[in-house]
Amino acid sequence: MKGKLPDNFLWGNSTSSMQTEGGIHEGGKGPSVYDTYEATETTSNWDVAIDNYHHYEEDLDLMANQGMNCYRFQISWSRANPTGDGDFNEEGIQYYDRLINDLLKRGIKPMICLYHFDMPLHLAEKYNGFMSRHVVDAFVRFGKKMVDCFSDRVKLWVTFNEQNLYSQTEAFHIAGYLKGDQTDEELRLIAHHVMTAHAQVANYVHETSDAQIGGMLAYVESYPKNCRPRDVYVARQIDEFLNRNLLEVWVHGHYSTEVTQYIKNHHFDIDFTEQDQIAFEKLKSDFISFSYYASNVVDSTKIPQGTMPNRYLDYGGVENPYLKATDWGWNIDPLGFRDVITKTYNEYGIPMFPIENGIGYRETFDGTEIQDDYRIEYHRDHIQAMIDAVVEDGVPVLGYLGWGLIDIPSSSGNMEKRYGMVYVNRGNHELRDMKRVPKKSYKWFKKVIETNGNDLENNL
Repeated sequence: MKGKLPDNFLWGNSTSSMQTEGGIHEGGKGPSVYDTYEATETTSNWDVAIDNYHHYEEDLDLMANQGMNCYRFQISWSRANPTGDGDFNEEGIQYYDRLINDLLKRGIKPMICLYHFDMPLHLAEKYNGFMSRHVVDAFVRFGKKMVDCFSDRVKLWVTFNEQNLYSQTEAFHIAGYLKGDQTDEELRLIAHHVMTAHAQVANYVHETSDAQIGGMLAYVESYPKNCRPRDVYVARQIDEFLNRNLLEVWVHGHYSTEVTQYIKNHHFDIDFTEQDQIAFEKLKSDFISFSYYASNVVDSTKIPQGTMPNRYLDYGGVENPYLKATDWGWNIDPLGFRDVITKTYNEYGIPMFPIENGIGYRETFDGTEIQDDYRIEYHRDHIQAMIDAVVEDGVPVLGYLGWGLIDIPSSSGNMEKRYGMVYVNRGNHELRDMKRVPKKSYKWFKKVIETNGNDLENNL
């Protein structure tokens, strides 16, 4: 079935500050937790990334030449506010001011993400990150300041990248948590603190500007291994505890009944205040944004008795014999992408916005164009699945932002796991000349944007 995306559809790129900027000792930036991570045999450190701090205009030109009209980037909390507390850093704020203006000059709509895993080191060391209510208050202060500075020009906002990760085991890595026992109660406390921080900033956006804001999920479709009732049940619980629990707050102002009862039955103290509830009840979401890369399969027999559903995939994830997987074990599943878009809209009625999608590959540059047909195939199949959700299922979708469409280190720091349609000439331990070289997929995506998704053929 041939269909058409809306004329104002957003095509673009997403990145984080620590994976692009570099310049960690420049411009008044304070240290973040990520800045302390050292290189390993298979990863780089975070000192330089792709040196976007010094060369972002070159990267913006590459985006503009490809026809992109949206760029989602992150404001580094420790660049705008070196300790996360105290005075803001005017030089850091001016850097983002220039970036926003330079995007607008190129016809690219900026979208700001306020937090993408890199807690200011001071807040992590002194307060143990989002374990502390003090850090919630510090984040809200930071978020409100950025809204005051930029909402006149930036009309799309996200607070936390992949917010449901703060209710999974990854939370202890990404929330500034440096000490503790990583208990289920601590995990639920972190997740709640992050949610109330989101609600307070989102409410401020709506109270003070005409900008739009929505929550963001790392949506991983979870299938039961087979029709064993327990497999089906735990797959549903994964979706309830990791995804729908947040969606319920973003859209209806309260946590899922099932999750709330679980917290009550286990006597968890999640520091839920009356003011938090008031913030939840005021909350609204202009869109539901999400990242999508892969789907999972869960085998209930591998999950120890008494495991909290948030941790099921720590034990129960198994291979899917019906799908191809990347070298990193991520299943390639475009139909899962369509299902996430459609079922979420059917349930909540809020416009959908996929703001990360992509595939990592190991690639080498020998002076000739990289023929990354595998990347073209991945994006083509996922874009088609998205179009099917729009045309056949009736879902309003705002745009499609690929992840890291100019090569950046992966979230673990691996420069050799390349997502980009533009090759950046550096490795994990060699910076080389950092030259940007478009791959075959760059030209293909340019054609896709020019035709607003009507021509997805790989016929270059």
